[in-house]
Amino acid sequence: MSLLTRIISAKHRKMLLNAILTPCAWVYGGVVWVRNFLFERGVIKRHTFKVPVVSVGNITVGGTGKTPMVEYIIEALYDRYHIAVLSRGYKRLTSGFILATDSLSPRDIGDEPFQIFHKFNGLIKLAVCEDRVEGINRLLELHPDINLILLDDAFQHRQVKPKVNIVLVDYTRLPYEDKLLPLGNLREPMHYMTLQSDIVVVTKCPPDILPRDLRLVKEHLDLFPDTSLYYSTIRYGSPRPIFPVPDVRLNSLQDLRQGDAVLCLTGIANHRPFAKYLMSFGATTRVIHFDDHHYYSRADFDLIFTELDKLPGERKFVITTEKDAVKILNNAYYPPERRSQIYFVPIKVGLMEQDGPRFIDNLVRRIETHTDEPCTD
Repeated sequence: MSLLTRIISAKHRKMLLNAILTPCAWVYGGVVWVRNFLFERGVIKRHTFKVPVVSVGNITVGGTGKTPMVEYIIEALYDRYHIAVLSRGYKRLTSGFILATDSLSPRDIGDEPFQIFHKFNGLIKLAVCEDRVEGINRLLELHPDINLILLDDAFQHRQVKPKVNIVLVDYTRLPYEDKLLPLGNLREPMHYMTLQSDIVVVTKCPPDILPRDLRLVKEHLDLFPDTSLYYSTIRYGSPRPIFPVPDVRLNSLQDLRQGDAVLCLTGIANHRPFAKYLMSFGATTRVIHFDDHHYYSRADFDLIFTELDKLPGERKFVITTEKDAVKILNNAYYPPERRSQIYFVPIKVGLMEQDGPRFIDNLVRRIETHTDEPCTD
């Protein structure tokens, strides 16, 4: 088959797929429109609470950096508020309302809530519940001193009417370049973000992004004047061993040499930025990627270390994400003799230029402003 024939064939397959999925996207969009219309007209009740609620969410399928953003807000505000975090606990093996405690595992409350809870244990309360209204009520019953609730991934959960709606959009998958499910990755049309958001953060921007590119994003998003817009990038920390080991062999990714081998292990929605970052250090790098929120089996670890052993190099490391690390640390299938070879790289939100203080000041102002008062950045 010639190259031209393959190109034409691929083009026809794409056209056929679009023809099949486009009506499905219309149907999906219609269902979303009806649902939102019923909320807007009060047919489906929206609940408000005396305690301010801040929602952190997105309008696309896949990772936009919600967990790092929740952690960023906690770090900035835990000494000012008694904070509780409420999550659905996606892919946990339990159901109903569960208040996080030290005895629970990622399978009980979900990997991301587990990560947040153990990072800020003693500074916040954390619970998971599919019904956000029930979850908030239960949290307030158990801990009446709570005076700020962060809802993780709740933009589509309209039963709760938050005081502040923060919506994250991924710079590498901007919503105005996307389409509705299943044709694209949008959970709902972009204009709902425009209508419902108070603060929009464009995440995962390149550190060297040019001012003109930021202006183009702002023009295309076309937000209301009272919606605040910020830009953030990913800040990677130094590698840390997942398991306590007497001899830490990798203190910095800068220590990696051409003769070293790295197996990049991920079970997150969008692994490409992380993999690209690890590849930039010059070691021989192999990537193994699993689905988002993946729980590792014995067979997975057999595959991982078989592939690692195949790589050339005197020093060989498995480097994974913080989200994966919490599941590996609590995994009975992980081979003990391999504990010294696996590290994770923590990430943080880095708001660009002077956006950090402005973002927090604006968020606090919106939290503490009466609903009928205007609040602009």
